[in-house]
Amino acid sequence: MIHYYFAIFAIKKLHVMNNKFKYLVIFLSVVLVFGCQPEKKETKPEHPKNIIFLIGDGMGVSHIYAGMTANHGHLALEQFKHIGFIKTYSSDNYITDSAASGTAMSSGKKTKNGILGMDPDTIALRSVLEIAEEHGLASGLVSTSAITHATPASFIAHQPNRNMYEEIAADFLKTEIDVFIGGGRDHFMKREDGRDLTKELEERGYNVLFDMDKISGITEGKLAGLTADGHNPRYSEGRGDMLPDATVTAMKILNNNKKGFFLMIEGSQIDWGGHANSTEYIVEEVIDFDHAIAKALEFAKTDGNTLVVVTADHECGGLGINGGSFEDGTVEGGYTTKGHTGVMVPVFAYGPGAKEFMGIYENTALFDKFLQAYDFSK
Repeated sequence: MIHYYFAIFAIKKLHVMNNKFKYLVIFLSVVLVFGCQPEKKETKPEHPKNIIFLIGDGMGVSHIYAGMTANHGHLALEQFKHIGFIKTYSSDNYITDSAASGTAMSSGKKTKNGILGMDPDTIALRSVLEIAEEHGLASGLVSTSAITHATPASFIAHQPNRNMYEEIAADFLKTEIDVFIGGGRDHFMKREDGRDLTKELEERGYNVLFDMDKISGITEGKLAGLTADGHNPRYSEGRGDMLPDATVTAMKILNNNKKGFFLMIEGSQIDWGGHANSTEYIVEEVIDFDHAIAKALEFAKTDGNTLVVVTADHECGGLGINGGSFEDGTVEGGYTTKGHTGVMVPVFAYGPGAKEFMGIYENTALFDKFLQAYDFSK
């Protein structure tokens, strides 16, 4: 910029120079004006149109590194450059459960363990998914557990007890959710009240499907994919690529909405590996979850207007890594508990607004950061 103003000044002074020197000054001035202009930076959207929020249930730093080691040293998570940490305690316990932590992240308020989508006094809270719907965005949930389980349910249900599965399933019909894929079929069909919620969903225009191959073929409209009677099996016992495939299907459908979408994806069974103190279970679930992350990143890189955020609701098992080999893909884990722990868990962000997710903060702040990213008011 200094060169630019010098060139302009020189041109203005030409009348006091001799002819030979004038030509030299003109030549240098043209070079300075047109050759030294600052490069134009590619403009990026100030606010993302889409948010993809991935939750590795029970996934602490050690779980991630165990998965990275078992995967011979690398995960898609390494592509994230904006990283922070969240505090996970609930309103009534230093050690949170998934219902309270899910509610904190989805609704911005701490609540008691076991409560879904409600404050400690059981007053319903609006979730980021519901707020996105109010603004005309599409919405979706994907989970390797039952879709009625604590973490996905915390984004759509409002119940005083996380075990009220039939009531949670009925809450799905009180929203405008576009896509949900996970287990929990019995909570929709084999109910004590005799209702068949799958029929009610069909009446509301949903494709209700039970087979992942058929689910993967849907590219538009509303979709209820109920992939198991209860929870889906673990990856190595028959679930296979259900999670990354469901992630791709959900993104395709939701991307039809020109205003944007909110999608939450849960890798549920990392937590179950922690409860079992099974390093093998943990690493296979972390790697599978990372495959879903890779699909989300691929979409975001192509789209250019999508924020991807990855975190956990809490750590499970108190996993320590006592040995391992990148070459062999082996990990030796040790544990402090078969339950959850109170340690902070990492947050990874990519895309427009990603830098806002750096630092150390409460898990409730994720809700505020999502609304800020969308430029929504509460």
